[in-house]
Amino acid sequence: MSTIPARLARSARVSSSPEEARKRVIQLYRDWYRSAPEICSLYALNVTPSYVRHCIRGHFEENRYVTDTRVIDVLIQKGRQEYQETLNCWKQLDHIMGILLAPKGRPQRTFLQKFYEGRDEDAVLPAATGIVHPKAV
Repeated sequence: MSTIPARLARSARVSSSPEEARKRVIQLYRDWYRSAPEICSLYALNVTPSYVRHCIRGHFEENRYVTDTRVIDVLIQKGRQEYQETLNCWKQLDHIMGILLAPKGRPQRTFLQKFYEGRDEDAVLPAATGIVHPKAV
């Protein structure tokens, strides 16, 4: 008889090509997408399954432009681990609401907030991340 942890467990694999990595990412995304209603019922979330799906898509979109298959394999492994821990109820409600469903990114700050901090991080951001700031162009 198979237990829930064994049912969701997957062995660590290394993708042999970008196409194989892409297939594995799509399979992981489908697993998360299909389990959204179950996640809502397991944790008695006060959000709809469509909102959970929206948040899951956002997490996948963050890594959309990763091309190194080794990095993709690590991200897949981490995603599988999160998926298994979530469906086995090894997480608390705060983990689900804070990590999985919380929007990422910094809140907008006013000029005075930036001034009181003593720096303008938006001007420094492009050098650190490689993202071109719209005002710099």
